[in-house]
Amino acid sequence: MEDATNSNELNASIITAGNLALDSFNTKVIQIKTEIGKVIVGQEDTVDLLLAGLFAGGHMLLEGVPGIAKTLTAKLLAKTLSVDFSRVQFTPDLMPSDVVGTQVFNLKTSEFYFKKGPVFSNIVLIDEINRAPAKTQSALFEVMEEQQITNDGTTYSLSFPFVIMATQNPVEQEGTYKLPEAQLDRFLFRIKLGYPTLEQEINIVRKFSNDFEGTIKESVKSIMSATDLRTFRDLVQKVYIKDELADYIAKITVETRSHADLYLGASPRASLAIMRSAKAIAAMNGRDFVTPDDIQFVCFPVLNHRLILMPEREIEGITTDDVIREIIQKIEVPR
Repeated sequence: MEDATNSNELNASIITAGNLALDSFNTKVIQIKTEIGKVIVGQEDTVDLLLAGLFAGGHMLLEGVPGIAKTLTAKLLAKTLSVDFSRVQFTPDLMPSDVVGTQVFNLKTSEFYFKKGPVFSNIVLIDEINRAPAKTQSALFEVMEEQQITNDGTTYSLSFPFVIMATQNPVEQEGTYKLPEAQLDRFLFRIKLGYPTLEQEINIVRKFSNDFEGTIKESVKSIMSATDLRTFRDLVQKVYIKDELADYIAKITVETRSHADLYLGASPRASLAIMRSAKAIAAMNGRDFVTPDDIQFVCFPVLNHRLILMPEREIEGITTDDVIREIIQKIEVPR
């Protein structure tokens, strides 16, 4: 009887959370994946995480060696949205004003006015973000967290939606800078892209064997408007997560702060990021409630850039993913 009562309470809570109608949401998700799949071979988890980040209202960082379609995937996702898009190529000589904007003198009126930079858009693709030095990186701190720019005492708000999708090469590549920890913490996900499998490589070669210019990219259509995205974000927000799973998220995050292999653990922002993105993944899978599998799936991209290994562990070849996996296995999963 007690189990039945608990089950009834859970069902009642889900109904209270909105009795979510996810049909339209899931239809749009499938359509977007289909459009991106016209060009991109494989990368299913990457596309899922990019969409989850979009619905959870976070910024995404894509990391991988050159030539594995990081920039292309981000551009195609932006193309499926009917919103403004801008792209910034980060270079070592890029200045903060080149990104956020600057005061310009108008000769006709003899007055200064603020000329907005490329960051004033809805989807901003920052290519090779770790090619620019710390001074330029710091210009993004305010806008990534508060969606506004303060210049000469005046605050300029950005319009909805505002999402940064950044790409970077691994720090071992020549001419790269490590991003500041405070900036990394502002990214919802760091998505690591690897090389395709042999089968996927064959499909890539065959797909583009008669399309040297990549004209197939022009066939990708816009699927979702800003209004749709706002509606779907509200929908994702209402996905139910029971208290035991919220506690489970907190336990995972807190464990990173006392782990012997870690010099720096995750902040409370990471806990909120896991919760938000787990809700998005649940909705994308047609559920109006979060499961432990949703949480475990997003733990890796949410935490892998927020943790700093002890130097001796890094020398031994241990990775943050190894530590995250160990923590997930250690903490008891709620039933």
